[in-house]
Amino acid sequence: MAPVIVGSAMAYAHQHFVLLPALAALAVALLLQVGVNLANDYFDFTKGIDTEDRLGPVRVTQSGLISPGRVKFSMTMVFVLSLLPGLYLISIGGWPVVVIGAASIIAALAYSGGPFPLASHGFGDLFAFIFFGLVAVCGTYYVQALHITPMVVLMGIIVGLLITAILVVNNLRDIQTDRKTGKRTLAVVIGVKGTRAEYTILLAGGYAIPVFIWLGGFASAWVLLPLASLPLAFLQIRLIRQPSDGPALNDLLAKTARLSFFFSVLLAIGLILS
Repeated sequence: MAPVIVGSAMAYAHQHFVLLPALAALAVALLLQVGVNLANDYFDFTKGIDTEDRLGPVRVTQSGLISPGRVKFSMTMVFVLSLLPGLYLISIGGWPVVVIGAASIIAALAYSGGPFPLASHGFGDLFAFIFFGLVAVCGTYYVQALHITPMVVLMGIIVGLLITAILVVNNLRDIQTDRKTGKRTLAVVIGVKGTRAEYTILLAGGYAIPVFIWLGGFASAWVLLPLASLPLAFLQIRLIRQPSDGPALNDLLAKTARLSFFFSVLLAIGLILS
């Protein structure tokens, strides 16, 4: 939801907000998120990555709650359902929306599936940054305004940094089990210290960009509103630097997700007021 909120706030600030395309973009974003989660659940199980040693929340395939075939069918249906609001957005935005939609679905499947799964080769973080940040924010704005501005791209970068931080915590929690199963996430490649540093850099970047936007005179001081959540960010950076077990990192994962959403809401309000 966060990228759609920020993209729509930018559209509102530029007097381009249109409710139906915004709602359709939200529907597509939510369906693609569900599709990615189901695909990750299915492919990680079938590839032997999700084992009984998994530390994260229960996954329906690995736990035996739902058969792999049913999860695969559900994944397919979710992606098909995303085409319904997607077709409406195509009627508004034309071929750029076709390209964005096709790339998003292909990337969602390639995240965990296919001959070169992105998440298993260190590209999962880049995937999250591009598609849940840049593409989602810019796409939401585009279907309402039918153009993109540099400021919108900056907003996509900010949201992408915060959302990627969620995945970083996930990968830090799974670093040992991923090593055992041969899943080379970026966390596995750069190690625990590197992953903690990545988390810090992502949050710092997300908070720094609005400051530079304000200092550059590109927006009023309202764009600094997300800095109200800075104490939470400092707390979570301190937490990730401490030795932690699976449950503690699951808690930090939830806190990072809440921070990302809270930050995005404050950013959206600031953009509208500025």
